[in-house]
Amino acid sequence: MNWIKKDLIGLENLTKEEIETILKTAVSFKEISSRQVKKVPALRGKTVVNLFFEPSTRTKTSFELAAKRLSADVLSFEVASSSISKGETIVDTAQNIEAMKVDCFIVRHSVAGAPELISRNVSSAVINAGDGCHEHPTQALLDLFTVKENLGKIKGLKISIVGDILHSRVARSNIWGFTKLGAKVFVCGPPPIIPADAEKMGAKITYDIEEAIKDADVIYLLRLQKERQKENFLSSLKEYSYFYGIDENRYKKIKKGAVIMHPGPMNRGVEIKSDIAERENSLILEQVTNGIAVRMAVLYLTIGSRK
Repeated sequence: MNWIKKDLIGLENLTKEEIETILKTAVSFKEISSRQVKKVPALRGKTVVNLFFEPSTRTKTSFELAAKRLSADVLSFEVASSSISKGETIVDTAQNIEAMKVDCFIVRHSVAGAPELISRNVSSAVINAGDGCHEHPTQALLDLFTVKENLGKIKGLKISIVGDILHSRVARSNIWGFTKLGAKVFVCGPPPIIPADAEKMGAKITYDIEEAIKDADVIYLLRLQKERQKENFLSSLKEYSYFYGIDENRYKKIKKGAVIMHPGPMNRGVEIKSDIAERENSLILEQVTNGIAVRMAVLYLTIGSRK
């Protein structure tokens, strides 16, 4: 299949076939990271710009490594020292950088819709690296890839996403991705941080952690995103941990063969006990490893396979 999309803004607007194309492409790229020389010339001569308006460790580093392993040139844009601090708009900033003949923008922003706004005003490819509480498509793609690699399939699996669903762009992208590939998605957490539209997206809502983990194939944990909460939805982290955290007692109820995932950063001792995060069925570090292969695939499809 020829990839014809200019941008990757979210999984909501991707078809099942398009998602599967990205995952298949990522399989061939994963092997590159295990070589002695971790580089191929697929994007030689291309320039990728990291345009991050929010702090990031894993996503920014992962995109940078992915681009460099494809032999692209990478520019990491420092917002604090840019003209944005002088009042320049994000569109003006992107257009000025594009005038230097770059090929792709990786955009992270605290406002939902910022990457799409930029994409409408530049001819370069735009990849959403997380926008507000909207979507984080490459995180969901690497999660899909990791589940399929470890469990052999996605269709028919029970995926339980537990935590701050309301403020999580990762949760939204994962709901779209997993449901399109045939999984049954449950979302679980305290009522104030479970959005009512989750069911419209295809997920089942439960406020009972026991129901969420029962027979689940994947238990996907999210941290409480205090930086995006405008109100105090919970009385304390201790209370949240007591009712929704994965401790030893709940861990024993997880079915054999189930896996635990987390997009990071983890609040150890809150959503998951520290030692449980290190166990054999934890895929947390595998997610980080697979992020490079998936982002290589996305970069290749958006700017390397275009005619």
